[in-house]
Amino acid sequence: MHFESFSDFLAMGGYASYVWGAYGISFVALLWILFSSLSKKRRLAAEIKNKIAREHRIKEAKKLENTL
Repeated sequence: MHFESFSDFLAMGGYASYVWGAYGISFVALLWILFSSLSKKRRLAAEIKNKIAREHRIKEAKKLENTL
């Protein structure tokens, strides 16, 4: 598609609100997916770290219990 000027490009042939709105919604959705994924990754890493620490504490407690 060829536009005569930059303002014609921004107007998108009279469909600017639909076109730019769709771009905006898509951009927001992609950002939301990105931040949601990073948040879940961080939360999962923390859960794994806590689980490993708990297992280590249980193992140490069993060792201590066996020595008594």
